[in-house]
Amino acid sequence: MKKLAKKVVLVTGASKGIGAEVAKKLAENGAKVIVNFSGSRADAEEVVKSILENNGEAIAIQADVSKSEDVKFLFDQAIAHFGKIDVLVNNAGIMINKLIKDTTDEDYARQFDINVKGVFNTLREAATKLNDNGSIINFSTSVNRLMLPTYGAYVATKSAVEQLTRVFSKEIGHRGINVNSISPGPTNTALFMEGKSQETVDRLASMNPFGRIAEPVDIAEIVVFLASDEAKWINAQNIGANGGMA
Repeated sequence: MKKLAKKVVLVTGASKGIGAEVAKKLAENGAKVIVNFSGSRADAEEVVKSILENNGEAIAIQADVSKSEDVKFLFDQAIAHFGKIDVLVNNAGIMINKLIKDTTDEDYARQFDINVKGVFNTLREAATKLNDNGSIINFSTSVNRLMLPTYGAYVATKSAVEQLTRVFSKEIGHRGINVNSISPGPTNTALFMEGKSQETVDRLASMNPFGRIAEPVDIAEIVVFLASDEAKWINAQNIGANGGMA
């Protein structure tokens, strides 16, 4: 039997990049998947199509995680369709690279609204709507372990996510739900690669002993494990997924 058989998994921001690969890999392992998207309907439907073509089960639901009413709708629609949610994967997030002195109020607010408030909103719904003995995986970043200029506001949001993870694990653990975060390093997605020279990519690749940056599947495999019953004794932890970069 596949390790995620009979589990229903909600993945936020799953229309592109790591989120899309996570959704597909979860489905390969037997999960029924809710592909959440904010604006990229065509991309989300392509992810669903790929899952269905591989004999999996998936639906796409539009919701802006920064809006509490959207998140309530997302959970309610997912439960109406599949009957339950066992696993929540908080992948949705944005990154704006600017020196702190150049970061505008709008830059700051947008990142906190999606990266922090988005996680907060889903955790609040999960407190009453996630199935007992479920799992929650929040996305942080390995940049939290470095001191890189232009990432100031971004790492502030992801540090907040790690603290929410730890506290929420204590609030919801009595229902058998474990809560962890994962911190990817540089990963070969269109969003990450945009605007980066080959020299920059090579420099980042040289920062870990494998001499490459991650592929989305490298991260997706870890999410599958954390979503499985095999990982139930892992709780309130942050898992570095960066090949030894930091």
